[in-house]
Amino acid sequence: MKKLWGGRFQEEMQALAWQFNSSFSFDQRLASMDIRASIAWAKSLFKAELISKEELQQIIGGLHAILAEYRSGKFPSQTDAEDIHSAVELCLTEMIGAAGEKLHTGRSRNDQVATDLALWIIQACDQIMQDLTQLMAAILQRAETDMGLIINGYTHLQPAQPILLSHWWLAHFWPLARDRQRLEQARQRAAVLPLGSGALAGCAFPIDRDFLAWQLGFESISANSLDAVANRDGAAEFLFCASMSAVHLSRLAEALILFSTREFGYFELAEAYSSGSSLMPQKKNPDVLELTRGKAGTLIGRLAGLLATLKGLPSAYDKDLQEDKAPLFEAYNVLHLMLPVMQGVLESLRVHPERLQAKLDPAMLATDLADYLVRRGLPFRQAHAVAGQAVRLAESKEISLQQLPLEELQALSALFDADVQKDFDFKASINRRNLPGGSGEEAVRAQMRQARREIGRD
Repeated sequence: MKKLWGGRFQEEMQALAWQFNSSFSFDQRLASMDIRASIAWAKSLFKAELISKEELQQIIGGLHAILAEYRSGKFPSQTDAEDIHSAVELCLTEMIGAAGEKLHTGRSRNDQVATDLALWIIQACDQIMQDLTQLMAAILQRAETDMGLIINGYTHLQPAQPILLSHWWLAHFWPLARDRQRLEQARQRAAVLPLGSGALAGCAFPIDRDFLAWQLGFESISANSLDAVANRDGAAEFLFCASMSAVHLSRLAEALILFSTREFGYFELAEAYSSGSSLMPQKKNPDVLELTRGKAGTLIGRLAGLLATLKGLPSAYDKDLQEDKAPLFEAYNVLHLMLPVMQGVLESLRVHPERLQAKLDPAMLATDLADYLVRRGLPFRQAHAVAGQAVRLAESKEISLQQLPLEELQALSALFDADVQKDFDFKASINRRNLPGGSGEEAVRAQMRQARREIGRD
């Protein structure tokens, strides 16, 4: 078994213990980051006069060759190396000889893996932010396409007030905008260079850490070597961001599932994003939306698991920290697939305006009835009570609120007049709510302009 730390050992590590200890099966994903950081380290060693120019050229040439092998799929996916860092170094030494053995001068796998992971998190944040932007654009497109359509607004899953469907779509846009902002902030906090921290106490050689940070695109260098090698805030923060995005997608998925049922019929999923039943031929199931709900729960579990791992660790590096990568990579894989799938669902979704219209409930205009009385001078609490009595009266007569005769409304309050019928209008109700952020048409158009600016399309 090839290892980089066997000098003080007389016995080989037991085979199962070695297998248990190894992380190569999953951390090989960090190969390109490890090679990139190693090239920067080699240049820093040369700058510190710890290796010659010829050795630097040999190291860089060898690392580029290994990177080419990795990108072409020729780098071994199975090895007895302990981790990707060991695999790269051993491969380099086999390729160029003694110069390869100088690469690890002043460096520990502790600061090496922390650096590789930070580089990976930065790249992952960039990709997920891009995926989020594409989904946000799809939601905005739906809002623009469906402008003018009215849908029941629900609270407690009960019809509440009429709103524009565009307003409903945009209610799922802004949570994703916050997700993107969180990822941007997480990326900034991840861009602190750990390399040069050694195992825990710092590097004994005159390495220019600012030069290292500049080469790798980090915004600053870590202030404390002990903290730097143990810091996994970036991993936990990325997992939180991923979990929060998954929660937002899960809520959207649940709404789409509900509104696509025959009981509602507002939406219809494309067959390309549906599946069938092995028994019932008529079924058209929203499996991708159900999986979106399910995977949100899984990601929350991964976040809780990593936080539980981190909470009791002493200072510096402990092997427990090897458990950071599997949930991190899984979260990225899930989100990087889930976001484009949800984008496809929205872009191919069919809206049924006639079903939206048929489901509009005049009882949702009860608040407008109360507002009518308020405009006539009645205190709101009294107006609310009168409107509630009108609703009960209409229900007892099995008619809609707007079908109540004027004289019966006037029996509840003398402030009612014939013009009250103007308030029994869904569009008028919506357009009375044109304050910024409201559901009125003017406010929603302003909101769409704001959304276009958010994704850089204005």
